Amino acid sequence: MLKYIQNMGRSFMFPVSVLPAAALLVGIGFILVAVNDYFIGWEYLNVIVGFIQSAGLAILDALAILFAVGLAFGMSKDKSGAAAVAGLVSFTVVTSMLQPENVAALQGIAVEEVNAAFNVINNNVLIGIVTGLISAALYNRFSEVKLPDYLSFFSGRRAVPIIAAFTMILVVAVLLFVWPVFYTLLFNFGQWISGLGATGAGLYGFFNRLLIPTGLHHALNSVFWFDTVGINDIGNFLAGEGEKGLTGRYQAGFFPIMMFGLPGAALAMYHTAKTQYRKAAASVLMATAVTAFLTGVTEPLEFSFMFLAPLLYVVHALLTGVSMFIAATFEWTAGFSFSAGFIDFFLSSFNPIANQPYMLILQGLVFFAIYYVLFRIIITKFDLITPGRDASILEENESAGTSEETAAQGAPADKYARKANIILEGLGGKENIETLDYCTTRLRINVRDKAVIDEARIKSSGIHGIVHPGKTNIQVIVGTEVEHVAEAMKKNM
Repeated sequence: MLKYIQNMGRSFMFPVSVLPAAALLVGIGFILVAVNDYFIGWEYLNVIVGFIQSAGLAILDALAILFAVGLAFGMSKDKSGAAAVAGLVSFTVVTSMLQPENVAALQGIAVEEVNAAFNVINNNVLIGIVTGLISAALYNRFSEVKLPDYLSFFSGRRAVPIIAAFTMILVVAVLLFVWPVFYTLLFNFGQWISGLGATGAGLYGFFNRLLIPTGLHHALNSVFWFDTVGINDIGNFLAGEGEKGLTGRYQAGFFPIMMFGLPGAALAMYHTAKTQYRKAAASVLMATAVTAFLTGVTEPLEFSFMFLAPLLYVVHALLTGVSMFIAATFEWTAGFSFSAGFIDFFLSSFNPIANQPYMLILQGLVFFAIYYVLFRIIITKFDLITPGRDASILEENESAGTSEETAAQGAPADKYARKANIILEGLGGKENIETLDYCTTRLRINVRDKAVIDEARIKSSGIHGIVHPGKTNIQVIVGTEVEHVAEAMKKNM
């Protein structure tokens, strides 16, 4: 079950990865409007901007479909386009059949009397998730089915979308009764969380960070960020809809942490590194801190101390909750499409619904100091192992250097291929790998025998960390270059 949920979390990244396109189209539009209002004053420019922004808003309006297609594709056993088509077919059939007018005709009532749950069926991410998962399961079960010769054209993968269409009729029959009850429960949960105000935002931020090691944070994020239970914080913010000071509260508090807090932690770890290892520590910490500031991708930095010093990670999770609470209390808001880095912050600052986003910079500077002081005190007081305080970091870098020398003498010259070779060797070779996939920063691998894994060899490639979420699962935290490394590994396999 845990493996399934983790795979689902990974598959969430397919539809989510499209959001930066929406953010750029909408965000640049807001910037042009601001420039036009203050400097140019050409009325027709705002018409052109609205035309351009409609492209970004179209992505937000199709987010549920993207989830259906993305999850069907991502959860399929061989990442086939046929699974994605099945996801699209499934979503279309379900949402079309459950339109309020159809439900009203079936139940013999007026459209106005239909349960409100059916009014939000068109772009509900939860419906996209359900239809996508069912489509993937159908693909995994029936993609190799063989029909008689006179029907052979429809055998195998071609059969799956057809099977999905008929299966969805049964799904609709279930949803007619289950969906109103389930949606009402979820909606009430969303209302309860929203009713907690700043406290709810703080609790969300705390648990968001705690779930990072397991990869299950994606499931939690879908509740707050997308239109699953009516909160839809990212969608509403990007579209400039909702209430100023409230829309964006489940995003804003991340900016001070990712842009300032974690870089402050990185500086503390650098200053507490032993002199002889400081250069090696700097190479790890500087790159990850810059990545966190610019893009909001923090896993490479978090994994540098997550398992070496768990106490620091708990402190980090608590501070994230505090930051979310503070931003929500003062109603300082900004939003993101991907993560809370400077690029998203700059774009979102021009969004009319953003509320005093510059105060998040001030809050971030305070959190930079808090992280730096707390991390430095805790590391030295408890003599914690962090990058640069243990010889293993130096040894790993030396091993990586040795591997590069070997590569120069005959192994592949490409840096991703070199890293892929080392990781593959550490995993016990291609014979020990059952499945290999990746998400934003980590390789997700199922192995046949964990006993043959050589973690020291894997770490010598320069990766940021290793997680063991299950008996046959291993996750290797590579960083933002993970896609190139994964593809190089697949070529070798």
